[in-house]
Amino acid sequence: MQWNNKYIYPKSTRSIIQGSRHYSVNQENLPSVTTILKATESQEKKAKLEEWKKRVGYKQAEIISREATSRGSSMHDYLEKFLLGKLNLDLLGDNTREKMMADQIIENGLRNKLDEIWGCEATLYYPGKYAGAADCIGVYENKETIIDFKQSNKPKKDEWIDDYYLQCAAYAMAHNKVYGSNITQAAILLCTKENIFQRFVIDGERFRGYQTQFMDKVEQFYSQRLAN
Repeated sequence: MQWNNKYIYPKSTRSIIQGSRHYSVNQENLPSVTTILKATESQEKKAKLEEWKKRVGYKQAEIISREATSRGSSMHDYLEKFLLGKLNLDLLGDNTREKMMADQIIENGLRNKLDEIWGCEATLYYPGKYAGAADCIGVYENKETIIDFKQSNKPKKDEWIDDYYLQCAAYAMAHNKVYGSNITQAAILLCTKENIFQRFVIDGERFRGYQTQFMDKVEQFYSQRLAN
């Protein structure tokens, strides 16, 4: 895998506006992709989350969520250092859970598959609509691809991860719009806290379907904002 700095990604700052994350990029304050997904969640999804919180207890649910967020941040840090070629020798003896999870993703999901890296933790924006930071962008198994790293408490099924696909679809549309690229694929590389690796790849008609769905959510988000 090699770096190809063919695109210049913009600098951005993050802020909280009306209680949700926004990116300030190119003189625009744009809602993040995750903000839009959260604001347009179905009632069914909200009900399931509430059900889970009641089942495990609100305090325990808060602890589980906090631990998952922390674990995800550490794992992402390792992966970013790997992509940037900055994983120094001090980390060779590091056997933390997050490091082992990152290793699973590197060995099973990236090595010999990621041909070219264009950016990591790169700010992407769709003018006038939304922004976000993509974990990795580049050529993956010979296709222009958005790559997303995920951690989980337990293995996932394809039908459970619509939000992951929507997120990648949003990033692909933003990249294609601003840079005239042709990203038609997303690869979700996931590792559970028990070190189980999973890979989900989506392209073609199905990926285009998620792009349409996300744009519908963008319209819904702005309609809701106007109504409030």
